[in-house]
Amino acid sequence: MSALIEVGISQREGCRSTGTSRANWNRWQKMARTPAASPFRIVRSGIQPHALAAQERTAVLAVCTSDRFCNSAPRAIVATLLDEGQYLASASTFYQILSAQNLVRERRAIATHPTRVKPELVTTAPNELWSWDVTKLPGPAKWTWLSLYLVLDVFSRYIVGWEVAAAESTAIAKALFRDATREQGIAPGQLHIHADGGAMMKAKSLALLFADLGISKSHSRPHTSNDNPYSEAQFKTLKDRPEFPKFFASVQAARAFMVDFVRWYNHEHRHSGLASLTPADVHYGRAHDVLARRNAAMQQARLQHPRRFNRPESTTTRSAKARTERQGTQRLTA
Repeated sequence: MSALIEVGISQREGCRSTGTSRANWNRWQKMARTPAASPFRIVRSGIQPHALAAQERTAVLAVCTSDRFCNSAPRAIVATLLDEGQYLASASTFYQILSAQNLVRERRAIATHPTRVKPELVTTAPNELWSWDVTKLPGPAKWTWLSLYLVLDVFSRYIVGWEVAAAESTAIAKALFRDATREQGIAPGQLHIHADGGAMMKAKSLALLFADLGISKSHSRPHTSNDNPYSEAQFKTLKDRPEFPKFFASVQAARAFMVDFVRWYNHEHRHSGLASLTPADVHYGRAHDVLARRNAAMQQARLQHPRRFNRPESTTTRSAKARTERQGTQRLTA
């Protein structure tokens, strides 16, 4: 192509005769005029070629640890030296050199908090461990809510106290616990109460009431609802009931609903976590008698229809038994 142009053929005619576009030709010419980029220099040692030498790093350390600059920040040191017409290194390099010698630390008093341990509470009888929480019930108008306070015995799942109010208040919670402990006959040192970390649950006045009643308390970890699972599960049971309304017309209507619900939950609800016993049976010590009657009814059913309760041996089971007997015989005779 270059030879054609040299003999007097125009660029357009030369590109047409060779089947090349003028754009490609111009790009090739530009590439020919541009010098090739120099290859990158690979540093085999792994050390930056422009890094400070050992004596320069020593000089930086000497300046930073001197009596003049021992209490100054690296940026202030660099600025002061520049004002005096001296430059040793950048502020970031100062920080790197000091960090390598463990000479940099946080000087502010920053609070440190220990890791929150997952609460592990054990109960072996009723009225040893209670769980309580507050949930919202839909009110008569949009974006209005009623507050349901509910206290649950963890061992028996028995609702020992509840209250519905138009708002959350520590005074309501205190009155609820006074009535519940008096009704259940709680003695000092007998009860432990667990709740989440809400402001009302950690209120000082409520803590003083627990101290007066001889009650210990604990709280869930922040943003961890699984630390208070029994109250959360009870609220789910409440709101999944078919008769739970879309809203409550008033606080009185909500209280009337809770009266029926608490009676059903405590005395009729067959709890899946209690071997299908009611919370009242477990809370008041009737569980043993109820289970004894159930076992007697099952024994009577087995006597009347024994084949319904015996699993027929399959061919695989009989083969496994025969193989085991043969192996045992062989071991005995050997």
